[in-house]
Amino acid sequence: MFIHYLIIFFISMVPLIELRGAIPYAVGFGLPLVPSYIICILGNMLPVPIIFLFARKVLEWGADKPVIGKFFTFCLEKGHKGGAKLQEKAGKGLFVALLLFVGIPVPGTGAWTGTLAASLLDMDFKSSVIAVLLGVVLAGVIMGLISAGLFGAIGLAA
Repeated sequence: MFIHYLIIFFISMVPLIELRGAIPYAVGFGLPLVPSYIICILGNMLPVPIIFLFARKVLEWGADKPVIGKFFTFCLEKGHKGGAKLQEKAGKGLFVALLLFVGIPVPGTGAWTGTLAASLLDMDFKSSVIAVLLGVVLAGVIMGLISAGLFGAIGLAA
């Protein structure tokens, strides 16, 4: 069982997959939901401070480099688009917009993109991390309910 917990921890850290992929994995393998949920949140949140503090600088540095430039530019553009959407829709409610952006499990949203967008929007560190954390918690609840319902409906959940 420890190996499955380790797997969901690492799946939660992977960009684009994150907790949204780790919770269905945990439910599919019959792991207890509450400990899995906590492990997934920890795994998903571990990269957030690093992304906020360093990703923008690294991406801007690498955007004009020969081999990595296209990928880094793609990441910057994705962050700018996410940030522009958030700012356009939110106005002064940027905290809530970031929370919902991260929390509603739609492809292209999540802790990685939300944190990069917050960094590109020059949001302050503390409120960004709190908004992302609450968004991850919300996404975890949604994915837990969907996964338990889906796997339960097809008879695979323990």
